[in-house]
Amino acid sequence: MTPGAVHRVAIGLALAAGSALAAGQRAPSSGIDLATLSPAIRPQDDLYGHVNDRWLQATALPGDRVLYSAATELQDGVFADLHTIIEDAVAVERPRRGSPTQQIADLYRSLIDVERLRSLGVSPIRADLDRIFAITNPSGIAAEAGRMASTGRGGPFEASLAFNPATPSVPAIRLSQSGVMLPDREYYLEDRDVYVAARQDYVRYLARIFALVGRPAPHDDAAALVALETRLAGVQWTRADSRDPLRTSTPFTLRDLERQMPGFDWRAWAEPQGISRNATVVLAQPSFFEGFAGLIQSEPLEVWQLWLAARLLTSTAPFLHESFGAARFDFFGRLLTGQEEPIERWKRGVSLVNGYLGDALGRLYVERHFSAASRTRVERMVQQVRAAYRQALEASDWLAASTRREALRKLSTLTIKVGYPSRWRHYNGLVIRADDLVGNIERAKRFEAAYRSRSLDAREQRMAWLITPQTVNAYYGPSSHEIVVAAALLQPPYFDPAADDAVNYGAIGAVIGHEIGHALDDRGRRYDADGRLRDWWTPDDDAEYRRRAAALVAQFSGYRPLPDVAINGALTLGENLGDLSGLIIAHRAWQLSLEGRPSPVLDGLTGDQRFFIGWARIWREKQRDEYLRAFVLSNPHAPAPFRTNGTVTNVPAFYDAFGVTAGDALFRPPESRVRIW
Repeated sequence: MTPGAVHRVAIGLALAAGSALAAGQRAPSSGIDLATLSPAIRPQDDLYGHVNDRWLQATALPGDRVLYSAATELQDGVFADLHTIIEDAVAVERPRRGSPTQQIADLYRSLIDVERLRSLGVSPIRADLDRIFAITNPSGIAAEAGRMASTGRGGPFEASLAFNPATPSVPAIRLSQSGVMLPDREYYLEDRDVYVAARQDYVRYLARIFALVGRPAPHDDAAALVALETRLAGVQWTRADSRDPLRTSTPFTLRDLERQMPGFDWRAWAEPQGISRNATVVLAQPSFFEGFAGLIQSEPLEVWQLWLAARLLTSTAPFLHESFGAARFDFFGRLLTGQEEPIERWKRGVSLVNGYLGDALGRLYVERHFSAASRTRVERMVQQVRAAYRQALEASDWLAASTRREALRKLSTLTIKVGYPSRWRHYNGLVIRADDLVGNIERAKRFEAAYRSRSLDAREQRMAWLITPQTVNAYYGPSSHEIVVAAALLQPPYFDPAADDAVNYGAIGAVIGHEIGHALDDRGRRYDADGRLRDWWTPDDDAEYRRRAAALVAQFSGYRPLPDVAINGALTLGENLGDLSGLIIAHRAWQLSLEGRPSPVLDGLTGDQRFFIGWARIWREKQRDEYLRAFVLSNPHAPAPFRTNGTVTNVPAFYDAFGVTAGDALFRPPESRVRIW
């Protein structure tokens, strides 16, 4: 088939159908701008390129970005809207002390006042540095690590609120391995030139920040710290190994930790965070923490002091004198990810307010920018996607009756939240001052920790959102058994009120299907309908699921975004399963929505073609090679071109939509196509 032939045939059909319209009547629009499609790239060979190449060619990667995508385009627009809201607050004269208006305005002002930050130098954290270098024993290291975690100053193991996997109604504290600042353990352990160079640049960065605070031998300090972090990396789990919930949800009490992992003073670490009385601590990688506790005793106290100081300086650098921010950007931005320019200060100010006063800002954002009609339409789509999942599970020919029954129960009890929370939180009592940026962050962090630790029955936790409505994202929470689709995501190209359903089901419908799919992916399927971690699969069903999933692992492990970097199919399995299930189920949901009616040809495109174009549009992105390398090593998502094309090669409807046959680049023999549901 010659390039563009599919579209030429479809366009002919559309013109013929349109000839029956009454004079002056407009044909309905698909919501797709045909000028954005690239006829030189066949969808049968590269759907991603066919849909996105013209955007890729016309879009320059901004100097302050390492990745620019459909999502970041939207987030830019959202940030502009939030900036207007914040500036409106700044313009209010004498707002009531403690009101959202005062808090928003003064938190923003505290970052924007560059002259004041320059005059303060390192003084906002001088007391913290002095305290670190005055520590005399390992218990002091643990106490300071806990204090730093509680105040947002680079604590190496920050506790997050979760649930006990054995009893989901009981809150617990979750800890994941950390303690290093390079993107992944390979940066410490691999001998390839690119990683050796990164370590050398890291030593120079550390020496630079140690010199800024007057350390007498900054390069020696830096070398000693990198040696320590290399030992920590050596006991870390790989990211792929860290995905198994059966291995990464081990509950302990603080007494258990003190007994089984001696060397680190767990109670001294827990006390500053207000969690010393909590009954359960869930360790994601128990053997890492055992190794870490041993290193606390075997490595010199002076190096652990440097370890804390470097984390403090790195985390607070954007909020200090500009020389600290420049040092951080030159390494973590320019050298490590290829970023050419720092993010503009006003955007950093918006991000700061968004991070610590998210609901106060989000409430105003929703009032101004989110349509109730959009929420209603998306909620209808959600129900169609849920119905399509139900059909797929009921029709599955490989699930035993008992497994199917549990899966259907899990689907029926799933909570789905669209747009914004039913109850907004407030920030009463949080003190924000225009002249105290570092103090603002410390107080906001403590305020957040107190909020999380006091709410805190299971019902209230399940009402809480983990993202704000102005976040361009969606998520599934396995313990809370819910999906959340934020208001800011419900804009083109993810959701377009002016587009037809085929496009929207291929876009936001597939995203919804993806998130629901996480309830039954390789990790989510380990949890039951009550959020309890237990095995409810028969041995035969478990083996068949693993067989099907292994084929997807093998498929994505064969893709190379860079000549010397392959995708880790095991690390990306959950997201790839979400994409595959989500796209197939969204297509089924769209067909259900037609209620037996044929889908019209619009703008020369069949309904199926519009559906897959909608899918491909949401993944358009550009990124720098330096960032791409770290992304592939550490991120559970495959890069966008492979998410787009790799997924559709397994979807039968894609072959029908574009007439894909043997010899086309995206053709996969039927027996090699992966199908879960």
